Amino acid sequence: MKPLRIATRRSALALWQAEHVAARLRALQPDRPVELVPMTTRGDRILDRPLAEIGGKGLFLKELEVAIQHGEADIAVHSMKDVPMQLEAGFAIGAVLERADPLDAFVSNHYAGIEALTPGVRVGTSSLRRRSLLRALRPDLQVEDLRGNVNTRLAKLDAGEFDAIILACAGLDRLGMGDRIRARLPAPRWLPAVAQGAIGIEVRADDVAARDAVAPLVHAETTLCVAAERAMNRVLQGSCDVPIAGHATLEAGRLSLHGLVGDPLAGRLIRAEGADLASAAEALGERVALDLLARGADAILHGRQPR
Repeated sequence: MKPLRIATRRSALALWQAEHVAARLRALQPDRPVELVPMTTRGDRILDRPLAEIGGKGLFLKELEVAIQHGEADIAVHSMKDVPMQLEAGFAIGAVLERADPLDAFVSNHYAGIEALTPGVRVGTSSLRRRSLLRALRPDLQVEDLRGNVNTRLAKLDAGEFDAIILACAGLDRLGMGDRIRARLPAPRWLPAVAQGAIGIEVRADDVAARDAVAPLVHAETTLCVAAERAMNRVLQGSCDVPIAGHATLEAGRLSLHGLVGDPLAGRLIRAEGADLASAAEALGERVALDLLARGADAILHGRQPR
């Protein structure tokens, strides 16, 4: 039987996610080989500049998409938070898997949480969203840029370059490093990135065989939550150079969505929330986005001074 080939980044977390998908697919079709096609993307190679300066999180996808186009791979596995709101023409998300912990993690060798940080200490993150939240909660901290994979970031913390860093709980948990988490930053006070903790499988839109192969991995609840968050982000025209956060939950058939647009320099946070039936996930996301814009988010998103 023809192998199903999975394009993936080479980082430890990306490989874990691809192996996780591979194991699920092997369980569904024990007679079909599943192979990984590890690749290094431009986003992985350029680590000395913020993503916003070099093209955004889409840089983590391009080489994987090219591999699918050229027939070198059949599907690609991504962290959904890295997937642009608009995919390249000819591609689609074939499945969104069950979400892990979507929250951010406070990691430090000396401090128990953000509130315990001494004024002036160094906190590392490359995320404008996290910078905005830190600036709003603790304007007395030094927030400095930190890029690289999870192990690289932890190594810099352990070497004393930072007093604390902010990472995603899901990544640490998946790599068996959950013990490094000093505090899980709770929503809605601290909102995570849109679609954080969810794994997505990208396919060629016209590859029916690949779509059929991954369809059983779809997790309905996560798909709805991610759809609401991404719809909000799409209306806001969000990318990694825009500080946007979103967190949706589903309970008893109703979706709740909290959204945020932040100003990483002024520490100003604009928040909105809404709820609706699960069947109206995208409409809910669009409505929360329009509420954010009405509250003044447009000025931040377009670099204007608020009125």
